Amino acid sequence: MLEFVRYTNFVIIRGEVAKQAAVRKCDKYADISSTYTFLPIALETLGPMNDLAYRFLEELGRRTSDVSVTAEKVPFLFQRLSATIQRFNAALFRETFAWHDDPDH
Repeated sequence: MLEFVRYTNFVIIRGEVAKQAAVRKCDKYADISSTYTFLPIALETLGPMNDLAYRFLEELGRRTSDVSVTAEKVPFLFQRLSATIQRFNAALFRETFAWHDDPDH
């Protein structure tokens, strides 16, 4: 099922922004040396990510589970990414406020 988000006069399909960001990253690094493996990872604030990033992180979690005692590495990895994005956004949001007791402002 497709989920839509409405912004003023246009509709964005959930995850489309991450897909577009991944395409832009691929274009930006198209000339990178073939000695490197490039994998675009683009995450949206509320969780959607591009398909390659999802498959990579899922495989990373699965391989980590194979060598670890804990078998729940895939969900844990996605939860940690989500928490990290939320903390980063909270820090950015906090920086938008002016503190009156700050002598530099």
